[in-house]
Amino acid sequence: MLQIQFPGQPAFQITHVLSDINGTLCLDGRLIDGVLERIDELKKSVEITLLSANTTGTGPQVAQTLGVHYLGIQPGDEIRQKVEVLRKLGAENTITLGQGANDAGMLREAVLGICVLSPEGTAISALQAADLVAPDIRTALDLILNPLRITATLRA
Repeated sequence: MLQIQFPGQPAFQITHVLSDINGTLCLDGRLIDGVLERIDELKKSVEITLLSANTTGTGPQVAQTLGVHYLGIQPGDEIRQKVEVLRKLGAENTITLGQGANDAGMLREAVLGICVLSPEGTAISALQAADLVAPDIRTALDLILNPLRITATLRA
């Protein structure tokens, strides 16, 4: 479990990270450099679940490589499906990572939504729904691994 203190609020107990795969952790179905090492470190503190409509067909293999949970969703109505998974995990204890339009709902509803700027592109709706924006996935994962950075960023 990770503890994150948002300025002016009680500390949040983070038990899960829920992440999109394509465009967020992977580019063209391949893990982005530096993701594996950071996920290995993050797994020591939280459960990690990857969630995807599996556009490139590599979702299960990526999850296996990372040693984390994988949940496939059906193409179409993906925003609703991702939010349903988030609610089952517990939005109040989950950080979400994403960059696509279909990630906007889970980014908005999670206790902390981090939008990742991606070489694949980043949807405006994802940017608007997130609490934080990271320039890349490595930086996003480093924020979670170093929660004081989140506290400093969200200080009003």
